[in-house]
Amino acid sequence: MACVTGSVSLSFSELFHGLLELLNGKPSTLAATLLELRLSRAMLGFVTGATLALAGVLMQALLRNPLADPYVLGISGGASVGALTVMLLIGMSWLVDLAAFGGAIAVAALLFLLAYRDLRGSGSSDGSAPLLLLTGVIVQAGCGAVITLMLSIAPDSRLRGMVFWMIGDLSNADARVFPWVIWIVVLLFALRMARAINVAAMHADNAMTLGINIGKLRQALFFCAALLTASAVSSAGSIGFVGLIIPHACRFAWGADHRLLIPAASLAGGSFLVLADTLARTVVAPQQLPVGVITAMIGVPLFLLQLHQLRKQVR
Repeated sequence: MACVTGSVSLSFSELFHGLLELLNGKPSTLAATLLELRLSRAMLGFVTGATLALAGVLMQALLRNPLADPYVLGISGGASVGALTVMLLIGMSWLVDLAAFGGAIAVAALLFLLAYRDLRGSGSSDGSAPLLLLTGVIVQAGCGAVITLMLSIAPDSRLRGMVFWMIGDLSNADARVFPWVIWIVVLLFALRMARAINVAAMHADNAMTLGINIGKLRQALFFCAALLTASAVSSAGSIGFVGLIIPHACRFAWGADHRLLIPAASLAGGSFLVLADTLARTVVAPQQLPVGVITAMIGVPLFLLQLHQLRKQVR
């Protein structure tokens, strides 16, 4: 669907012939060129959505908070500061992704130093999760102030691009291997940790007696979530709601067992973002909307519906 629809639609026969040209390495027709562009964008959208959803699952497990998402600790704020700094002062597009990734990793390292004792906490009653969350909120507020300052002094010629990047945009998508490597490695590692996450979620106070080192588990969850967030934001900007609503939807549909929740949320998150990006390209074609706007417009009513269903179950 993502490869067929757009401002210029492709029939299935054109799609087939374009695919053959791409496999032969000679995209000479319009169909093959469009397919190449849309396929690259769809692949980047899938890996970004899968990365954000997986980061959301890990962040909710780390903070033991159902409202946690990949951006709650301010890591995305660091990425935004790095990317917008390059866009404002240098203007070289090829440096934006690198600066965003570096900014996210720098903020993650700062958070780890500030919250090292909290991440070493060994139980659910020690208050470490709220302290870590509060630290992240303060760091995010600081990054937000810097972002507001840069937007206020940015020239008009660069302001639009900076705002689009912050909302979340896949229009400059190209073939990238690095996000796929990060997602696959962290996904496999998270699946290995799934049993320990389940035990920690149900019996956090007694997890040590069950053979689970809660301190090391929290540190592993933090590093994995930070790396996933840095990868997603540096690839496509700050796309909201994917890391919040997709884990909840999968948990509502298939339960809270992380052995199933982790792969299900990743696949659902990738599919959701591809669908949202397809809508962003086609709703007002040939003009394109930032995909972050579409995810928010879908995410808000969907999340409210999930809350309504949860209230009915509680009653």
